[in-house]
Formats: sequence, C-alpha cells, structure tokens
Amino acid sequence: MSARTRTSTRTRTRHGTRALGTLIGIAVTVLLVTLLATQLQHAPSEPGLPLQDASTIRRQAGEKHLDPALIAAIVYAESKFEPRTSSAGALGLMQILPETAAFIADKSGGIRFTTSDLATPAINLAYGSWYLRYLLDHYEGDEMLAVAAYNAGLANVDSWVATARGEGSRLTVADMPFPETREYVRRVTRAQAEYRSVYPHALGLT
Repeated sequence: MSARTRTSTRTRTRHGTRALGTLIGIAVTVLLVTLLATQLQHAPSEPGLPLQDASTIRRQAGEKHLDPALIAAIVYAESKFEPRTSSAGALGLMQILPETAAFIADKSGGIRFTTSDLATPAINLAYGSWYLRYLLDHYEGDEMLAVAAYNAGLANVDSWVATARGEGSRLTVADMPFPETREYVRRVTRAQAEYRSVYPHALGLT
C-alpha cells in the first residue's frame, strides 16, 4: 500500500470515528431528554403523598392560571389519585358530581360531554380545574373560600360568608359550620404546601 493510500485510509477512518461519535452523542442526548420527560410525567411518589398525571396537572394549571400544587392537593383530598365513584355519585380523580360536570360542560362549551367521560383522568382534571378556577373567580382569588366551596358547595359557602359579613367579620375556617369542610380545607392547605415542597420539578414550579 502506498503512503498516499495509507493517508487516505487514515483520514477516512478519522472522519468515520468522528461521525460515529457524533451519532452516539445525539443518541445519548435524546435518551436523556426522553428519560427526563418520563420522570416528570410519572414522578416517583413519596410515601403517603402520591402524584400521577403530572403533565396534565401542569397543563391545566397553566391554561387556567392555577397553582399546580393546589390542583394536586385537591386530587389528594378527594381521591388520593385513585379514581373511584363515591357513595354520593362523585366520579374520578377530582370527584366531580354528574350535575356539576353538566354545569361545567354547559359553561365551558363541552357539548359532547357524557358522564362516562369523567372516568378519563385528563377530562376529569380539566373539568375539576375549570371548576376550581370558577370558584376562585367567584371569591375574588380567596383560595380558602374556593376550597371550602369545592367541598361544601357554592350556596353553603356564600351563606356562611354573608352571615360573617352581617356580623362585621370575615369568615374563617373555624367559623365553618360543617366539621367535614373545616377538616377538608385544612387537609388541602397542608397537602398544597407538601406538594410544593416534594414535587417542585414534576409540577413545573422551578
């Protein structure tokens, strides 16, 4: 083999090696990005503090201008991320009653909605998040009142607020007549803080 041939061969070898290295680098980058996306969607749950459908929660929070940790906390208080039907007939992750879902569908333009849709996590989270935004707007951003209404109903909380105002005071958790609602608001508030602390990356908070 001539010197020119050997030089040409070495050159081709070096170019081939560099090309292979570039391809390997690209493949590794794609793999890491895929793994990261998977981890964000299916973040490992902490004992006693589950989290699923994180990407859907992030998307709904962004679209409806909500704290994703608040959505997660409501889901935790309602179902602990285990979709089921309650004795009252509430369905799915955010435990939405069919009549509430029909109201949401009417207001949000969901003309093809059927009750069975609430079994789909993405739809359930979308409807529950829409209703949470509706309650927050109704109470001018007051999370405590919105969370209480999510549990006790809008009419009840409106009545409690009116009574407190009539007495010249502001409704507090301790003033709420329903023990279940008092505990519900406290549980959601605790869980919201815990989700912000434990899952900041999965919930898009950092």
